[in-house]
Amino acid sequence: QVQLVESGGGLVQAGDSLRLSCAASGRTFTYTMGWFRQAPGKEREFVAAIDTSGGITTYADSVKGRFIISRDNAKNTVYLQMNGLKPEDTAVYYCAGGRGISLYSTRFESRYNYWGQGTQVTVSS
Repeated sequence: QVQLVESGGGLVQAGDSLRLSCAASGRTFTYTMGWFRQAPGKEREFVAAIDTSGGITTYADSVKGRFIISRDNAKNTVYLQMNGLKPEDTAVYYCAGGRGISLYSTRFESRYNYWGQGTQVTVSS
């Protein structure tokens, strides 16, 4: 069983940066890890994902060029560096992990087995 705990959310202004962290209780180096977000009144959506080694990443078009996903397997931690934040980035951000997820499938929630509780990110204009 793997438990995921997100941290690093907060209230920032447009243009600012934040770094989210996702700490895993177990050894997650065999897991593909992803970040999703859910804005008020909207469905949860894919943000970014990273493969087990950290060598392959994929992003939603809405964050490409602004967000960077990374991982430190020695620390069982995944990060999401968010730069150039916009009000439309306001959401609860969730960390997720799963095994055997193809690059194409990383954007589908159903492929992930473990989820964190989420951390709120609010971007004011």
